[in-house]
Amino acid sequence: MKEERGAEARAASFREALGNYPLSLIAALLAVSEHIGRELFVVGGTVRDWLLGRPPGDLDLTVSTGATKCCQLLRAQLGGGTYVPLGRDEEDAGRVVWRGVVVDFSSYRLGASTISADMELRDYTVNAMALSLDALVDPAACPRLIDPMNGLNDLASKTLRSCPGAFTADPLRLLRGFRLAATLGFVLESATLEKICHHARGLARVSVERIDAEMEQIILSGQAAVTVEALAASGLLRQVLPELVQGIGMQQPGCHHLDVFDHSLAVLAHMEEILADPSVYYPGHDLYFQEYLAHGNVVSRLLWAALLHDLGKPPTFRIRVERDSRVTFYGHEQEGERMIHALGRRLRWSNEQRRGVARQVAMHMHPFHLCNVRRQGPLSRKACLNLVRRAGDELPGLFLLAMADSLAGQGVERPPDLEAELVQLLDQVLEVYEQTLKPVLSGPRLLTGADLIHEFSLTPGPMFAEILNGLELARIEGEVADRSEALAWVGGYLRKLGMG
Repeated sequence: MKEERGAEARAASFREALGNYPLSLIAALLAVSEHIGRELFVVGGTVRDWLLGRPPGDLDLTVSTGATKCCQLLRAQLGGGTYVPLGRDEEDAGRVVWRGVVVDFSSYRLGASTISADMELRDYTVNAMALSLDALVDPAACPRLIDPMNGLNDLASKTLRSCPGAFTADPLRLLRGFRLAATLGFVLESATLEKICHHARGLARVSVERIDAEMEQIILSGQAAVTVEALAASGLLRQVLPELVQGIGMQQPGCHHLDVFDHSLAVLAHMEEILADPSVYYPGHDLYFQEYLAHGNVVSRLLWAALLHDLGKPPTFRIRVERDSRVTFYGHEQEGERMIHALGRRLRWSNEQRRGVARQVAMHMHPFHLCNVRRQGPLSRKACLNLVRRAGDELPGLFLLAMADSLAGQGVERPPDLEAELVQLLDQVLEVYEQTLKPVLSGPRLLTGADLIHEFSLTPGPMFAEILNGLELARIEGEVADRSEALAWVGGYLRKLGMG
């Protein structure tokens, strides 16, 4: 009786979840099923999320055969939609995106002749459950959960257990287990974890695009630091980011209390905390950071930069015998920048992502250098403006990264009030920006290319940008205030070049 009540309650929740999708879409799917004469099943992550009470997302469907044909028929029924092929090798799978709704079709996996057999060939038991679409829409029927791998029990205990042969069929499932653990808050069952460690090298057979898609979800999960640590323990991280694991066990100077790798994990963990509410760390700058973080993939870039900011340390590691055997990493920012570009190309990052992460890595020591200058005496306006110009739009992120880096370095030789120094530095830099740089940037240039032609008889070329940018810098630094002074400055500049 208790099981019957549970089944009835689940059936009601399934129908409620299905009701979140457009009726016209459900009607079109039923028409597709009737046209091909085969039953459609709701499967995988869709059923899992329905059972967890999570907001309905993509609609995952399985049919015995003809998934690609189903995509074509669905688009015809809907009168539109975008088709995206999904199948790998001999797989028959496709996607239709219609009015923001994603519908994925897959045919039974090779060797499966029933829906139960197909579920047994899935990745993890919590993804190996199915529901008949016909039964879901039939008010007289009680939809039966097809669960040959006992995924419902694992779902209740928040356990990730692999299906038989899962990792040999598709090695990406090795990485997916950690992504599911991070995004769902589940735990990998011990036997499954042992299998992952055993098959770790198989990840090398997976395309970098698929690997990057999983890693991106891990980075944005809110559990990135602990998940990357688990990936390292399993052997998978060495397959994905071999550069990063080079820092394991590598000692650092006295300002640090962790080795290079553990420090990188700590910076990532602190970045996750900081991003939850930057105003806790930089009081009074709520809007400043909110506006920055609202743009594009900024959060992703910051998290990647936090994890990879010291990527250049292993290649630049030196023990200076002449300096009491002090450990140094001279030039690690520039080496890290170079390595980020190589890594980003390997993982097929967009140019924006690759350049954004590389820029943060290249500049991550700059705020600390300025804090050191401020300890010796007043920081010049020119130094502040140089930081603003060099960082550009990434200035807010640079300070967030610096704060995470500072919090993760708690060695005995670190400055005692470094976090407070970073707050004071940001206050000063933004004050100089508002008073000096912003008025210049928001107003018209004192001279244009046309002025260089008419006043100095110059021929347009690369030198124009050099002159005009130099003039703008002189204006920012207070050397030039009006048009006449600008003309005089250009004249002096040209005379230095022997052109005056």
